[in-house]
Amino acid sequence: MHNKEFPLDKKSVSRLASRGLPLEVLKSQIDDSIDFFMELSRAKGLNIIKKQGYFYFDTKYISIEDAEFCIVDIETNGSKIEKHQIIEIAAVKVKNGVIVDRFESLVYTKEINPHITEITGISAGDTVDAPDLKTVMLEFKLFLGDAIFIAHDVKFDFTFVSKTLRKIGLEDIFNRALCSLALAERTIVSYRYGLSYLNDTFDLNTNATHHRAMSDVMTTYGLFLLSLENCTESLNNVEDLIKFSKEAPRLKRPKFDPFLLKEEEIETQEL
Repeated sequence: MHNKEFPLDKKSVSRLASRGLPLEVLKSQIDDSIDFFMELSRAKGLNIIKKQGYFYFDTKYISIEDAEFCIVDIETNGSKIEKHQIIEIAAVKVKNGVIVDRFESLVYTKEINPHITEITGISAGDTVDAPDLKTVMLEFKLFLGDAIFIAHDVKFDFTFVSKTLRKIGLEDIFNRALCSLALAERTIVSYRYGLSYLNDTFDLNTNATHHRAMSDVMTTYGLFLLSLENCTESLNNVEDLIKFSKEAPRLKRPKFDPFLLKEEEIETQEL
């Protein structure tokens, strides 16, 4: 979980994802009734189910093929939620490797730092006709539903989205999350794991425009498929995949950047 408001401790979260949490432990950590807690969690994108007297995340019983993943990317006009906001958000929903739905929107803002415009290509003028933050975030929350939230370096995107929802008076999110960067480190050998570098290496998105939300989403989608294809572990469900992405050994990186080596080879041949 990336949300500090989630009432259960790390050990209990781990048990919900694996061998189940007993009723008495769950009761000891929540202030409300079990039914209210489960309904509130469901409203925030997290389904908790009861099986044979124990509580589990439903993703413990959902295969990777049957799961709905939501690959998300945001662009912001700064990194601090207190001062800055989302200026563009995009997402695709993926089921059994296929994109089944899309979401994309610029977000109205009065000000974008020239440095941010230089990186993203988005100026405040580009957002003049865009919906306001509350409208976009409400629509995105409905789009996300209870899907597994995927992003490249997921902690930033997940936290910024969740805190933004809370900031504008909506419910934050408890969705299960998966980091495409962490998964790539365990399934793909690369000198670096930045999205742009991985795209240059593996040609994940031939029409990539780095630091535009939908473009980065599509690159991450290609990376996610490649990671699943390269994964040799036997993963029976979504929770197995999440655990693998966090706990499996990272693959050994090459000692030298293959791109630089190629450049040196070309220069040597030209001499």
